[in-house]
This record gives sequence, C-alpha cells and structure tokens, in this order.
Amino acid sequence: MWHNYAYYLKYLQHPEEQTLQKVVVFQRDGLGGGKVKAISEISDDIELKVVDVEGPFPPIIDFPEQNFPDNTDELIEWSELVLDHLYHPDLTAFLVERAKVFGRDIIASGRKHPDILTPSTCCTLGKFERLGAYAEHFGAPEFEVKVSEDGVIGEVKVLRGAPCGATKEAAKSIVGMKVEEALPRIGLSTQFNCFAKANPNVFLANPLHIAGEIHISALEKALKKSSD
Repeated sequence: MWHNYAYYLKYLQHPEEQTLQKVVVFQRDGLGGGKVKAISEISDDIELKVVDVEGPFPPIIDFPEQNFPDNTDELIEWSELVLDHLYHPDLTAFLVERAKVFGRDIIASGRKHPDILTPSTCCTLGKFERLGAYAEHFGAPEFEVKVSEDGVIGEVKVLRGAPCGATKEAAKSIVGMKVEEALPRIGLSTQFNCFAKANPNVFLANPLHIAGEIHISALEKALKKSSD
C-alpha cells in the first residue's frame, strides 16, 4: 500500500529513482519503540535502523560516548535523518556533536536544544522539505474528510500525523459521528492514544493538551475545506 501519493506518482514517472529515506533512531531502554513500530507500519518509503542505549543512567554522565556502539559514526553517516529518543541531556549532547560532523538533522520532541529540531510534541513538527519523506508523513496532522448531507462524518483520511500512531487511531474514532461531536472526540481520542506525559514539559505546556488541540484544529480545517 502506498501511503504517500506524491511519492507514488514520482515512482510511476521515474521508477529508477525510487529510494528509501534512511533514518536512524537512537533510543534509551526502548523508549522510542512505540513510535518505531508506528513509523514502520505507516510509511513505506523510510528505512529504519534502531540503536538501543541501555541504562539506568545517573543524572550526569561524564563519558556519554561509552554508552554508544562503536559504529555510531557509521550509522549517522549512513542516515539522512536522526531521531532522538534518549531523554537524557548528556546522551543527546554527544549525539548532537556526532551528527554535526556529518551535517545530519536531529529531531527530539519535547526537549530544548539550540542545534536540533525540538517540536513541543511529535505532532507539532513542521513540514520541512529538507526532512524528506519523514516530514511528509509525520508532524502536524492533516486530514481529508467526507461528510454526509445530514452532517455525519463518513470517512477520514490521514494525510499526515503523529509518528506515535495517535492520529490514525483518533481518525478512526470519529467516523459515523456528527460533526459537532467529532471535534471534541478527536481531541480526547488523540490524548488517550498519545505517548506524551500529562505533566508540563520544558515548554511549560501540557503536551497532551497541545496534541488534542492541534488535532481539533486540523479537523476543523479539513471540514471547512470539504464544505467549500
């Protein structure tokens, strides 16, 4: 199944140019596992490699490089994009240092670092062209909806959404609902399926609230477009 229609058209026109975007994931103790699974299921134009850095870790790690595999540089050089699910400032600092050597972007949701992309939640990532297929599939949600004459949602197509899979599940939950019921429901369903924690993050905002609100806004936009 082709999830990215633009990619499919490009493949039809230039099949010899078909390539998979190479993405390497660095995670601590399997913390990115749910997103890795969802990315693999949703996208068919991304090749993933996963590195699991095993803890536990103290608050301060004096020699973070000792916790990474010997082929870390090789993996970063192979990749076109790096995803950080390390959730430790010293581990991330080392990863940033190595990624800079090879000019690779790093995405680390819910963190703050001046040299990498740090959306408040994984579903607030902008669609940056340099991030390739990953940003085509994942980030701020986009929907295409069909609504019946009596105001019931008959179909919801996810054009772009959260790499945790929350967008996909939330979209399913509103099919068959009246529009006025669907708007609050998609927000609640997103929060239920979201991997983020309920407590305020480094942006001093509740990531669950952000996730719910951005999905409601995306559905409102899709509904407006369907009625034009």
